[in-house]
Amino acid sequence: MQKETEQEVDDVTRKRVPRGEDQRSAAPGGGPAAADGNGANGAAPDDGAAVAADGAPVSGEPVTHAAEAAGEPKASDPPAAEEPVEPAAADAGGGSADGDPDGRTAAEQSQAMEADLAGVRAEAVGYLNDLRRLQAEFDNYRKRMLREQTARMASASQALVSKLLPVLDNFELAISHAEQSRDFDRSMLKGVEMVFGELQEVLRGEGLSRIEAEGKPFDPERHEAVVAVEEEGAEPGTVVDVVRTGYELQGKVLRPAMVKVAR
Repeated sequence: MQKETEQEVDDVTRKRVPRGEDQRSAAPGGGPAAADGNGANGAAPDDGAAVAADGAPVSGEPVTHAAEAAGEPKASDPPAAEEPVEPAAADAGGGSADGDPDGRTAAEQSQAMEADLAGVRAEAVGYLNDLRRLQAEFDNYRKRMLREQTARMASASQALVSKLLPVLDNFELAISHAEQSRDFDRSMLKGVEMVFGELQEVLRGEGLSRIEAEGKPFDPERHEAVVAVEEEGAEPGTVVDVVRTGYELQGKVLRPAMVKVAR
């Protein structure tokens, strides 16, 4: 009976002891052995129980000897308390307390923004001045071109009117001669006068005007003296007769009047 009991205790002990434990105890120096295909860390299978050095079971839970040797905490151990991390100093990272990466304070940032704003305003004022200058130059150019265009048109009409002045002179001479002649048909004279009047109207529309000279003081810019005569009752230097009519175009003398001047 006693032998049977001892045999049963030995059987139970062999079943409780893991196969890896037997191999580790058999290995020289007590190192782990991985003969049964377990991991390199020599971990025991899940269904085994840890035993003490004398082979007695310690508890019903498996123990990983490699983890204990490496100082790794067990799964059942309570988590270690985390040490508080002190915030880095404001000047350690190169930034200020308000998060500016350049390390500037709020006042410095405000001054920098004001300086940038002043620079932008000065640049805008410069652009506005350039725009105004360009607009003034364009207005001057437009006015100059308008004056030149008007001058060219006046020059073109001046050349045409200058060629028509002898025609006016001939009309005046023809009418004057017809009025003095008795043989000239009065109806014909009336027709010539009408044509002459229409021509004068057209030329007046272009800016042509007659220079008034008779009875006026002599003006060298508008009159051309051909002869000086004695004239009773006339003041010296006064125009007493017109030899050829003078004309102005757009206020400018186109042809001076040829006159007789009293001495």
